Amino acid sequence: MKKGETVTLRIDSAAYEGKGIGKLDGLAVFVAGTAPGDLVSARITKTKSSFAEATLLEVLEQGPDRIAPRCRHADVCGGCTWQHVRYEAQTAFKHDQVRDHLVRIGGLKDVIVHPTLACDNAFHYRNKMEYTFAERRWLTQAEIDSDDVIDNSTLALGLHIPGRYDKILNLDECHLQIPESYAMLDWLRAYAIRNQIPAYNSHTRSGVLRNLMVRNGQNTGDLMVNLVTYTDDDSILLPLKDAMLAAFPSITTFVVNVNDTQSPTSVGRYEKVLFGPGHITETLGAHTYRIGPNAFFQTNTPQAERLYAAAKEAAKIQPTDTVYDLYCGVGSISLFVSDAAKTVVGVELNETAIANARKNAIDNGVGNVFFEQGDMKDVFSDDLIARYGKPDVLITDPPRAGMHEDVVRRLIDLRIPRIVYVSCNSATLARDLALMSGTYKTLSVRPVDMFPHTYHIESVAVCELL
Repeated sequence: MKKGETVTLRIDSAAYEGKGIGKLDGLAVFVAGTAPGDLVSARITKTKSSFAEATLLEVLEQGPDRIAPRCRHADVCGGCTWQHVRYEAQTAFKHDQVRDHLVRIGGLKDVIVHPTLACDNAFHYRNKMEYTFAERRWLTQAEIDSDDVIDNSTLALGLHIPGRYDKILNLDECHLQIPESYAMLDWLRAYAIRNQIPAYNSHTRSGVLRNLMVRNGQNTGDLMVNLVTYTDDDSILLPLKDAMLAAFPSITTFVVNVNDTQSPTSVGRYEKVLFGPGHITETLGAHTYRIGPNAFFQTNTPQAERLYAAAKEAAKIQPTDTVYDLYCGVGSISLFVSDAAKTVVGVELNETAIANARKNAIDNGVGNVFFEQGDMKDVFSDDLIARYGKPDVLITDPPRAGMHEDVVRRLIDLRIPRIVYVSCNSATLARDLALMSGTYKTLSVRPVDMFPHTYHIESVAVCELL
């Protein structure tokens, strides 16, 4: 195979990151936008000694799991990668990927991998969406190849093209969050164009609008608009806020994050509350959580309840147990399991998250949960153990990079009877479980689908001391 060559191949399986895999002369070829069973025409874009990558040109024959995507942007948008695949097949592929990582990366061949806990609603499931402004919209390949004269000179608001953080797809629809979310996007884009409010330009460091973030409480009905801007100009922001509140009276709070730096982050250098309390609330189980504009909270509320319930069940907490919750964030898992334990200790690096966690514990009247702030590898120390006691059960929910090696070594030294590892990246989960395998036996892993139509999958692993 050579780069630029057009090939025909049958897609046999689904790979991590949502690409289909076919084989030519024994070499794996990864093709995005395909489904197992598809016969496709594709153009080779990269060749290596062990694999190749190709761009889909045409589906010559549809496989049994291919369906028509609901959204017109599904084949080019970064928000969804698997809308063209039956949802039942998506959950099966994710189960297989978790098992593959455990075996191939972790060398864990005897672990039970339960069926994926599927999402009841595969659309409108997100409680947070972040959109980006651009001076002009990105043109699709079909538009570029057409003979039509296309005007892309007006402001755009939408999602990033996969792998291109400088290109924005101007959305005409979106089915990931509640319908009001797209309606607000469409309204704000039209308002900005009509009132000549420019998007931020990173090259000239000029303009106003950077991001629109919409957060909603799926169980409470709260609705937040968080507008990220480069400049802080009330002559622009106050009329915009008033007009948007008039158009969408369901908005319960309106916040502006001012990011006047070159950083592309949607977290402002400072924050202004223009309407409402500056936060929304959401319930998980018996507890209510305060969620600020930039606070981390699971983006699929119903599945978060099921994820935490699975973790709580796996932990088998007894009334006399001391439970540690590492990487605890705003304390959502800590509070969720607090009614089953004597003491819960949450540890988290982010100061704002810890402040929110402590406030959430007070607001919910929970007195047996304590939170400690700092770097996990430093705070998870002998001093912490001396203060609260050795954990009988430990729950850990690290970021995608997994646990720091020092934290893994600490778990091994402590010889905790039971560990529940909640992971958003089955590759780093498999790596960490392999490091612990001389001391702990991984009994089972439960994949939980928090993000339909994407390749992302959460997992709950249960480990016991050997």
